[in-house]
Amino acid sequence: MIPAMTLSTTRPVTTAELPSARYEPLVDGVRIAVLTHAPGVGARWTVCELGDGLALLEIRTDGGPAPTEVRMSVPLGDAAGYWHPGAGWERTLVADWAGRSRVSLVDGTAAGCLYDHDGRTRLTFAVADPVPETDVVFGVSEENDTHVVHLHLAPAPDGGPRRVLLARSAPTVATALRGLRQWFAAQPQCAPMPVPDSAQAPVYSTWYAFNQRVDAASVEAEARVAASLGCEVLILDDGWQKYGSGRGYAGCGDWRPDPTTFPDFAAHVSAVRAQGLRYLAWVAPLLLGPDADCAERLTPYAPAPAGVPGAQVLDPRRPEVRDHVISLCTRLVADHGLDGLKIDFLDEAMAYRGDGAYAHHEGTDIDDVGRAMTVLLTDLRTALEELRPDGGLLLELRQPYVGPGMAPFGNMLRSFDCPGDATGNRVRTLDTALLAVGGAVHGDMLLWDRDAPAHAVARQLIGSLHCVPQISVRLTELSGEHRETLAFWLAEWRRLRPVLLHGDVESGRPDELYTLVTAARGRACVTTVHSDRIVPVDTTAYDDITLVNGTASDRVVIEVTGGQRPLRMTVRDERGRIIDDCERSPAPGLHIVSVPRSGLVALRVTEGTV
Repeated sequence: MIPAMTLSTTRPVTTAELPSARYEPLVDGVRIAVLTHAPGVGARWTVCELGDGLALLEIRTDGGPAPTEVRMSVPLGDAAGYWHPGAGWERTLVADWAGRSRVSLVDGTAAGCLYDHDGRTRLTFAVADPVPETDVVFGVSEENDTHVVHLHLAPAPDGGPRRVLLARSAPTVATALRGLRQWFAAQPQCAPMPVPDSAQAPVYSTWYAFNQRVDAASVEAEARVAASLGCEVLILDDGWQKYGSGRGYAGCGDWRPDPTTFPDFAAHVSAVRAQGLRYLAWVAPLLLGPDADCAERLTPYAPAPAGVPGAQVLDPRRPEVRDHVISLCTRLVADHGLDGLKIDFLDEAMAYRGDGAYAHHEGTDIDDVGRAMTVLLTDLRTALEELRPDGGLLLELRQPYVGPGMAPFGNMLRSFDCPGDATGNRVRTLDTALLAVGGAVHGDMLLWDRDAPAHAVARQLIGSLHCVPQISVRLTELSGEHRETLAFWLAEWRRLRPVLLHGDVESGRPDELYTLVTAARGRACVTTVHSDRIVPVDTTAYDDITLVNGTASDRVVIEVTGGQRPLRMTVRDERGRIIDDCERSPAPGLHIVSVPRSGLVALRVTEGTV
């Protein structure tokens, strides 16, 4: 049932109520119509096959530049869900009167994938230019029994064609999006920022461990333990700065250390770095609070309220704001010897989106938020790399600004906050990884109940297994059991890192929340299972197989495929203690393997086929 129309309705509610358009075949049963909304301007389109299952749709206008509308429609068939970067927990099918989003460089990506119940894709696309603001309408057309995607594209700045990348039908969502990701990585405007080894190493973060109650001595004590556990980066989160108390953001803007808790910030940073850790500090450079010393000077540049409490948003379309952000960020790194920054709340720039109440602001020199942020971030990276010319600069970005267009501006791509939520961390990091270009995907910081059983601690780490883990508990206060569990899983993660971070990942249907995930590289694979599912074990394709039990059960059901081969089976519990170590030659078919919850079994082929 759709919402009722009223006499005051000025826009169609469903796509079927839009003015009719002539549809033509595009690819794989998808049909397309292209329209312009400017008098005397027409549109034409072509499709170029790129190979490897990719095609490039190009739209040109005749009669001058004009906004274009691209309508794509595909029969529902056996459709199960529609994934897009901003899907969150709504990842099945929605009606076309509900599917709406406005994206830009710092808030998502104009991309999506419709897939069937067997996982096969029906429509996969991404707008080739990830920078400008783009309106996307999507969902099931109840009138036409189809799934539609409508893209509203602004004219290209150079007057050239607007382009949409298409992936032909593929066996899985991950396979289809892998092709898009590889294409973006080859584009100059998405050339990834260098990713040093430290960006791919475990992180200690102060946020959940301390919130805003941080001080130099306590952080240095945590740093010593973090380094001993194998962490290589420390992130000092909110609370280090003057006026940084309270959970609101009324004090943001000055970004100077609190002299009572960090009396000599540079010496403190040096002490942490002496432990072998890289040091990043949290900053939200677009937020301006009324309590900041600089508020009076900068308030004219921040007319829009932030989406977080207590602050306004500086308008990046103004050159004064861009200069201010670059100056403060470079000052932080230069004055205190930082290795980089955790840059937060860049998506707040969308307060100045083109269809919003603050779209028209005096003094702007760039109209589009995405293009303004591109100029800002390009200049910021250049300035910071001049301070850190060794290639070791670290910049953390956070969902939703982790799409292909952000690849040049950050090398640590973190999932959105999900404290204590192992499922949320798994889903959000794998979502990010589907279109991540270049940068290392990081999980949200891990916290757990200090009185919880060890398997609950391990569950948090398993939820972050297919990305770089960030730890945020008081390490100096851990029980022996918790510390043993943490040490084991961090060591196991480092052992498996080449496969987990650089292998091909198959995560299954997005609407099933990625409950069976496999990463494979060469002759090795790692599979994590999070529900009562049969786990495929291909002893022909792989010689080194690790199965991680993320379920609440103490066994894993496997299905052996390929030939019968002798295996060394080593079962460990959540603390890494060996429970079983034996030789087996399982025949093809189903087998039950006893594996403790939050434990794992390593299967290693010892010789050829039996």
